[in-house]
Amino acid sequence: MKEKNIQPEEEIDDEVPCCLSQRWKTAYVGFFGFICVYAVRVNLSVAIVCMVKSQNLTTGGTEENGTIIYQGPCRAEAESSSVYEHAEFDWSKTTQSTILASFFYGYIVTQIPAGWLADRFGGRRVFGIGMLIASICTLVFPVCARISVNLVYALRVLLGLSTAVSFPAVQSLWGRWAPPLERSKLVSFTYLGTMFGMVGTFSTSGLLCQYGFDNGWGSIFYITGGLTLLWVCAWFYITADTPDQHPRITEAERKYITSSIEYNTNIRTLKTPWKSIAMSSAVWACLTAHVCNNWTNYTLLTSLPTFMKEVLKFNIKNNGALSAVPYICQAVSGFLAGQTADILRSKGVLNTTHTRKLYQVSSFLGAGALLVAVGYSSCDKRDVAVVLLSLAVMFTGLSRAGYIVNHIDFAPRYAGVLYGITNTLATVPGMVAPIVAGALTPNKSQMEWRYVFFVCAGFDLFGAIAFGLFASGTIQDWARDEVEIEVKIPKEVEVNSDKKMEMVQAENEKTLVSVEPEVTYSTVVKRHVDSDPSDKMVKMVQF
Repeated sequence: MKEKNIQPEEEIDDEVPCCLSQRWKTAYVGFFGFICVYAVRVNLSVAIVCMVKSQNLTTGGTEENGTIIYQGPCRAEAESSSVYEHAEFDWSKTTQSTILASFFYGYIVTQIPAGWLADRFGGRRVFGIGMLIASICTLVFPVCARISVNLVYALRVLLGLSTAVSFPAVQSLWGRWAPPLERSKLVSFTYLGTMFGMVGTFSTSGLLCQYGFDNGWGSIFYITGGLTLLWVCAWFYITADTPDQHPRITEAERKYITSSIEYNTNIRTLKTPWKSIAMSSAVWACLTAHVCNNWTNYTLLTSLPTFMKEVLKFNIKNNGALSAVPYICQAVSGFLAGQTADILRSKGVLNTTHTRKLYQVSSFLGAGALLVAVGYSSCDKRDVAVVLLSLAVMFTGLSRAGYIVNHIDFAPRYAGVLYGITNTLATVPGMVAPIVAGALTPNKSQMEWRYVFFVCAGFDLFGAIAFGLFASGTIQDWARDEVEIEVKIPKEVEVNSDKKMEMVQAENEKTLVSVEPEVTYSTVVKRHVDSDPSDKMVKMVQF
């Protein structure tokens, strides 16, 4: 029996490429991919403002020459007339809400199937095909909108179905590409694209509404859909499902990745341990954190522009730009969280479990406390409110080193299907949170909006408690490789006749293999390597 030591990653960093490596090129193109995901996802949230003819439902002021003048301490002007001059549709508020919500009817359906497909056939193909469909849906949206509102419903559902594959597919991909002590960096950097996608879409769509082609709003869909189509081509050229399948990877990098990952990345996942997943406390911790985080995230994503308009009295031009500011802060915190988390783990300051808990609990508690403070902000102190909102959303960025990457920590082989499961249930807040926010704010007052933020803080507190108690960064037994081991005992070996068994135990292992003398035994066991490389050196046993 020979023992094979895997060097700690920090010792062989000099032997493999880093910033220009294939794993980081995958992260770069994945970053731009998620910019496209959120560009095609949220573009309608802004475009619908200039697509639909104004019904002058704004309260709190009087209309003079097409411009609404607010009374009270702010006396802000909402410059509505210039934005709506190219509006074409007479959609009611109910129709608009249904169009926006129809995305989630599709989004909730394909999460788990996408994860299963990615784990079995590869995340590269699943993500790429999904985004190809999304780009086509976006490009044809202006034409279909002018034909029938029913086509708009259908396109939004199809867009939800296609973009839903993105997170499970990429989680599965990183389960095969990300070395353990680089997971926070690679995953958090990739998902930074979501924030940049929101920021870019929010900040540019208002300008395109006024100055773009095809009545302004149409240009939003042509540009975002066209860029997504170009990205799909780059994605298929640059990436591969596993390191061994990449045509341009160096041998040093390939060995570095495959030797450090806890399972054989070339073996496709054919059987999913559904019962073990359902009974796992680590899975339930991630699920709870995902749902609670998404309640706050979707509440802010869908209602933040409305809050800035109804309570803080910002005009439309400033609203789009200011709604993007919190997500710029989130992008910064998400990037720093990924970098610092892996530093803490590689230096041995914290193990993986404690690192994930630190970042996720801090994210929940910080965001919840700041949102409570936002609830007491009024339009005469709206600059303070913007700062508090920005800080609250900045704290949510810490989750990039929390529950989001945690799926890959404790079950890298099943990371795709696990994220599909948690994100399916975490999509429910996207459907319910905007409805709750609307129900709590019938009069659009500051007091009513305070309750909206209180609900978010309650979810954050519950998520912090659940994740802090039950989260784990250690690979679970049901997520380990099954390998066949043969042990042959020569005749010279004396065996206790009463036991008729000898236990062969691998060093630094907890897997025991029973054998009898003079017989070759073949058995399937779970391959145990140190599941948390931040605790000690990883070792594998080769028989």
